[in-house]
Amino acid sequence: MSQQVVILGAGLSGALLSVLLARKGQQVRVYEKRPDVRSGKMEEGRSINLALSYRGLAALEEAGVADQIRSIVIPMPGRMMHSPKGDLTFQPYGKEGQFINSVSRADLNRLLVEQAEASGVHLYFQHSCEAIDLKNNEARIRALDSGRLEPVKADLLIGADGAFSALRGAMQITPRFNYSQQYLEHGYKELTIPPTASGDFAMEPHALHIWPRGGYMMIALPNQDRSFTCTLFLAYEGETSFARLSSPEAVMDFFEKDFPDAVPLMPRLTEEFFENPTSDLVTIQCYPWSRYHHNLLIGDAAHAIVPFYGQGMNAAFEDCRIFYKMLDEFPHDLSSLIDHFQLRRKPDADAIAELALRNFIEMRDLVADPAFLERKKIEAELHRRFPDRWIPLYTMVTFTHMRYSEALKMGDQQNRIMRKVMKQFHSASVLKEEDYKKIVDRLKM
Repeated sequence: MSQQVVILGAGLSGALLSVLLARKGQQVRVYEKRPDVRSGKMEEGRSINLALSYRGLAALEEAGVADQIRSIVIPMPGRMMHSPKGDLTFQPYGKEGQFINSVSRADLNRLLVEQAEASGVHLYFQHSCEAIDLKNNEARIRALDSGRLEPVKADLLIGADGAFSALRGAMQITPRFNYSQQYLEHGYKELTIPPTASGDFAMEPHALHIWPRGGYMMIALPNQDRSFTCTLFLAYEGETSFARLSSPEAVMDFFEKDFPDAVPLMPRLTEEFFENPTSDLVTIQCYPWSRYHHNLLIGDAAHAIVPFYGQGMNAAFEDCRIFYKMLDEFPHDLSSLIDHFQLRRKPDADAIAELALRNFIEMRDLVADPAFLERKKIEAELHRRFPDRWIPLYTMVTFTHMRYSEALKMGDQQNRIMRKVMKQFHSASVLKEEDYKKIVDRLKM
């Protein structure tokens, strides 16, 4: 049954969902406050590149654009760890052939918008949602160029408009709507490692680079133009914080002490540091994701998370894929479709939010810890010996369709087992074949 669908937001999830719904024969209109991404303008405070993995690619396959996307990504099969002395250690993410992908947010968004337009979606840029009448399912949209305000109605109104969603804002003032937001004490700032004078990558391109420093860190992802986008995660206040980096001299002293191997690769370090914004890190949770059964929140509008598992975009894309698949189960019953969707996805959204917060601690504090690395060796060997019984948490989250909530539950069980194992064995080299068998037999499947 063809329905009139209005999507607020032409970002990654809104554009992808519009393509999927158009493929189902729905009549789709998308309203976006920002300029058309194809104009080349980027919004400040949004990360430049992202990590696309298995879940996100599966959704792009459904939209028929995965092959086009693969042409603009850079595979990263592991982490490259940078010690304070500049020593490098490569840590694979999974088995051979498994990798995540660095992709430009703007390039990915541009391709999805082009696909939406080609699919018959009606796109309206520089159109701001000023108010929403939830009971009548009507959004009041203002055209920013003319100032004209008009009511827009639909059979289904979808909020894909990010962490500070207008649709969710309207829901928040209705009875029995649960909402929470939690900011980290850390913020982030993006910087650049440009290509070398010869036009090549300044570091290994097929890796996510991490400078873990305990309590803070810097990461770098490769770009198609052979630059790297670096992201510094640092507390706003305190002894080591953005507040203390108030002069070019302080910035240079900090980087030369903590990231000495990166400094020669960043010729505009101090200029960029003060030119680029410092952005917040927030987790947003809410429920229900619909009011009156003719509207729906998806992606960051329903469940914004911090970026430390690289799953924010992937989780939003999985929302789109699952909703698209559920249309076949409830082709004539919008109310049941929405209920089943939010009941299915809410536990998984909560699980990946928790996992993302935990992974910040792992990335900044643990990945350089020798005991942690020995544990990872044991887990990798367990996976090699018993690939169907012991699957590392990172693999479950990044390289499978396993529900996030199931991955969290299994990961917690593995963690309890490995804490006991590490008290008994301090090194992977001392374990024998029978030891591995005893460990895996502790798992409750």
